[in-house]
Amino acid sequence: MGSQIAKHEGRADRGVAPAAAGTTDGVDVSSHQGDVDWQAQWNAGKRFAYVKATEGTSYRNPYFAQQYNGSYRVGLIRGAYHFALPDKSSGAAQAVHFLAAGGGWSRDGRTLPGALDVEYNPYGPTCYGLDKAAMAAWVKDFGDTYHARTGRWPLVYTSTSWWNQCAGGDFTATTPLWVARYATAVGALPHPWSVHTIWQHSSTPIDQDRFNGGLDRVRALALG
Repeated sequence: MGSQIAKHEGRADRGVAPAAAGTTDGVDVSSHQGDVDWQAQWNAGKRFAYVKATEGTSYRNPYFAQQYNGSYRVGLIRGAYHFALPDKSSGAAQAVHFLAAGGGWSRDGRTLPGALDVEYNPYGPTCYGLDKAAMAAWVKDFGDTYHARTGRWPLVYTSTSWWNQCAGGDFTATTPLWVARYATAVGALPHPWSVHTIWQHSSTPIDQDRFNGGLDRVRALALG
């Protein structure tokens, strides 16, 4: 399952503002994209990519190797992400599954820390039947497990509307924010983040992302 944010919050495919100086463009992909022409993405100016690896504790993206390794081979800085199903199993169990299926990290300067996609439930109640405290505890369980095994904190991918409705807690000291909003400006951020690291600003023709910093900052995040 891919992101549900465009479905729930609408998409602004009327076009977005040109990339500002000091930002870096990238993309994110899942099995929906199949085999990706990574050379074309490089030629279009993309310099980083996130690739879906897993969902829950059983699903693995069948195109992960082509997408994750292919982006690396053409020169992109790449990372993997996990689609959370907080009503199915613990954050720790899902982090272990993610790590076993390619979601790890290495200090090679070309691998970004993993990301946790936590958002609208595609299979049931919006907040997975959890209150804000329980959702925050689940996110913390995932992050703590990932950090214990890699030495890095995962990014959190979410939208302001979903997070403010369904999640709580303060992760700003450890967790970079990857926010989805399909508009001409990033807008209000999920509480209590005051800065974003990545902005997913469009879903056309595939998910389009903008790193809040130059390529040197993307490399710095990869290095840790």
